[in-house]
Amino acid sequence: MALNEEDAIVVRAEDGTAREASNASAPALRLVEPRPKTLRAAALERVRVEGKFFFTGDAKFFLKGVTYGPFPVGADGTQFPPAERVRQDMALMAEAGVNTLRVFTVPPVWLLDIAAEHGLRVLAGIPWSQHITFLDSEATKAEIRRMVMAGVRSLGRHPALLAYMIGNEIPPDMIRWHGPDKVRAFLVDLVKEVKAYDPTGLVSYANFPSTEYLTVDFTDFLCFNVYLHNESAFRRYIARLHNLAVDRPLVLTEFGMDSMREGKDHQAETIGWQVRTAFELGCAGTCVFAWTDEWFTGGHLIEDWEFGIVDRDRRKKPAFEAVAANYQGPLPPALPHYPRVSVVVCAYNADRTMDQCLASLEHLNYPDYEVIVVNDGSTDRTLEISQRYDYCKIISQPNKGLSVARNVGAEMATGEIVAYTDSDCVADKDWLTYLVAKMQHKGLAAVGGPNFPPPEDDLVPAAVAVSPGGPTHVLVSDEVAEHIAGCNMAFRRDVLLQLGGFDPVYRAAGDDVDICWRFQNAGYTIGFAPAAVVWHFRRNTVEAYLNQQKGYGKAEALVYSKHPLRFNLFGQAKWLGRIYGDLSASLLLSRRPVIYSGVFGRGLFQTMYEPPSSLAAFLPLTFEWNIVAIVLAFAGLVAGGWWLLLWVPLLTTWAMCVSGALKAPIDPRFRSLKARALIACLIYLGPILRGWTRIKWRVKESNAADTLPGEADGPLAPAKIDWRNRALFFSYWGQNYEEKEVLLAGLMEFLIPRKYFLQTDEGWSDWDLKIARGLWSRAFVMAVTENHGGEKRVLRVRCAMRLSRLASFVLRCYAGATAAALVVGLPVPAFLIAAAGLANFGYIADQTWRFGRIMNRVIDEVARKAKLTPMTGRKAG
Repeated sequence: MALNEEDAIVVRAEDGTAREASNASAPALRLVEPRPKTLRAAALERVRVEGKFFFTGDAKFFLKGVTYGPFPVGADGTQFPPAERVRQDMALMAEAGVNTLRVFTVPPVWLLDIAAEHGLRVLAGIPWSQHITFLDSEATKAEIRRMVMAGVRSLGRHPALLAYMIGNEIPPDMIRWHGPDKVRAFLVDLVKEVKAYDPTGLVSYANFPSTEYLTVDFTDFLCFNVYLHNESAFRRYIARLHNLAVDRPLVLTEFGMDSMREGKDHQAETIGWQVRTAFELGCAGTCVFAWTDEWFTGGHLIEDWEFGIVDRDRRKKPAFEAVAANYQGPLPPALPHYPRVSVVVCAYNADRTMDQCLASLEHLNYPDYEVIVVNDGSTDRTLEISQRYDYCKIISQPNKGLSVARNVGAEMATGEIVAYTDSDCVADKDWLTYLVAKMQHKGLAAVGGPNFPPPEDDLVPAAVAVSPGGPTHVLVSDEVAEHIAGCNMAFRRDVLLQLGGFDPVYRAAGDDVDICWRFQNAGYTIGFAPAAVVWHFRRNTVEAYLNQQKGYGKAEALVYSKHPLRFNLFGQAKWLGRIYGDLSASLLLSRRPVIYSGVFGRGLFQTMYEPPSSLAAFLPLTFEWNIVAIVLAFAGLVAGGWWLLLWVPLLTTWAMCVSGALKAPIDPRFRSLKARALIACLIYLGPILRGWTRIKWRVKESNAADTLPGEADGPLAPAKIDWRNRALFFSYWGQNYEEKEVLLAGLMEFLIPRKYFLQTDEGWSDWDLKIARGLWSRAFVMAVTENHGGEKRVLRVRCAMRLSRLASFVLRCYAGATAAALVVGLPVPAFLIAAAGLANFGYIADQTWRFGRIMNRVIDEVARKAKLTPMTGRKAG
């Protein structure tokens, strides 16, 4: 619930009296020293953030909260009840299992002391005048900063303080008026000022659905106030918020129900499933609104709403017991059933990280699981380290590659579910619980979760960790994945084995992409569990990172062999969903999100929609672009003058790399010009090496596909060549009512598994099939059937060979550039461009000729299988 602008911060002035900080004046402020700490206060260890959860020491800290206040101004000038009432309230909170209270005005030190006595922590709200056009006045902005910092300093870094809340529900009209970027920048400045005073203190801002488009990616954890009383909608929205939080904790800082209108039993039932569902879905904390029906805002008590779980006289409502049942129970909540899970770790020369991986798996918060280590021919200490852990089943085999190792693990598994993680990963202790919960609730056969890089201790590993190209997930919706990374995925064992397991062709990478697409092709949905986290150590040297990108390039070429229709013109995967965890959103040419504000900015859920990936977002980083860009830059350098404009493509690429590097979320300890320069270089080199390796392996795979099996290696019925029309003609005799569909269907059945792109006529074309192989050439096939009486038929086929649009465009560009160079009197650049154009034309012509010979053999092979007789007797090699 938002506070009105009348709500003020109560601070201590120099004379010790309580005053209200307002926009009109700012009293002289001093730091209020806390009273001597009690033993309980001294024992409270500061909460820290690690990934999507809070921790104290080695223990995970689930925030179990209620909102407290605001109340009328008391005798001491603060908006809190007398100390005795506060002490009674906190004792009752502790009884309910509450460990945190969220307050909306700056609490006095004595309240923090009482909280510490009861083992409670405080989310301290610091209100300011956010209901006015606060960015239109420099004086107002300065006043807000003074108010916020006065509130922060008055808290004195108290041990009971969990975090500073520097704002709550700025109205959508205000954000729309100023623009979300400007509001965000102002909030970023407030966070920086608080961090300068208290570097280890946690800071957040409470957003709500009406301003969802305000990107809050600068706080230690994400806070949202959500009032949804339909469980399905509530689940969907938490899934969306997790994808806004990414790798930070998600806390629901307000949710609840009015018992006056809805009834006390309905309130208890609703709050009960809200708390349970929030923790089941991986929220790091919840704050029920509110503790008591006593609520003061806008200058007066609210009498016609009763959101409390206790009434004004602190008598328990049924909602109190509902909250207590969840807060006192196990977190994450217990599952209705715990199927046995087999965790499979495939390892090859992994002694750098193996110990940490197995140590994390030894104490998972899951009652029935086994760990199977498949040592895939390691030559280092991997086996020795694994043997230290008696709980592991160890299988050692000669090096056969990742996919074979995964299959061996699945075959040896005794679990109903097989979960995979990598030897360079450390699993969160609740990893399996969240995976299984998602699988159970949705009835899924496959589910995965995120992987985050852990903090690194050196600059180079820290820079590599945030560079693009690492394993990540791709989501088509907030809950459904198109791809889950191989280091964090789980499958129902029977379904995995039924689909044939992992393809052994993928020895190091690509296995996860292939298996995900195969599951989807078979009709299965892949779920995403955002709280099922593993920490994934990235490559710790530049050389290792670049070798990884080469490996991914090879994997993409191999995956293309099986799923050609899922790739674009440049051989890159055509994802239907959004790729998470990379730097694409930071690059210059990326599309900006689209904001839905509703008519006149009154939409209840004002959502930010991510546009689909555009060609411009990745094209300047491709291998093909950069080869052309380097050639043009060299020509411009040779020619000089205005020809230096030919450097624009290469400069565009470099600008994108620098832009991405400047926005990369590198560890603050290593933020330097050197680190940014290294990231920019990796952004540039990674895709180029990946693309070069992909093309190299695509050529190898294409050459292998050119040799057809079986009878195609024998006699070949040559086509009649019409050079003028660049077409091949075939004629076949049949005596069993054969129609052209027999031949066309045979071509489709033959070519699709062999990674050719096929497009069928939909009624508007002068061809039956359009066949693509590579970037440069196309084959247009048309067939016609002659009826020669009875069952006799002649099938005639025309296969027209044409250049692709890309090839035509490239050759025209060469011709145009050559002509332009001659017109302006630059013969040397003209010669160089013409020579490059002729070389490219020769290569394209050769590829088209080879494609024509392949089509000759393919059509002949398909005709033979259809028992059609060639109407020529000559043979060709």
